[in-house]
Amino acid sequence: MQMGVVVGRVTATKKDENLVGTKLLITQPIGIDGNLLSNPIITVDTVGAGIGERVIFVSGSMAGRAIKNKEAPIDAAIIGIIDSLEGMTLGG
Repeated sequence: MQMGVVVGRVTATKKDENLVGTKLLITQPIGIDGNLLSNPIITVDTVGAGIGERVIFVSGSMAGRAIKNKEAPIDAAIIGIIDSLEGMTLGG
């Protein structure tokens, strides 16, 4: 699992039929200190996250387990919204 911040939304009127009905968000990976890490990625939202929220996401084979349609071509999925980190603070 990784942490990230949602920085945008993707609208794709034409996409794989197994992705119809999913919400696609642009997620910027962040470190424990809140600093930006690698390039942003497109994630499938499974929890109702919004722009500006800090989230937990998974990638690779774990991402496909996060949604009901196991045929969907998913590489990354948001599985949680971060409320707080006990004993730590996020920057920014």
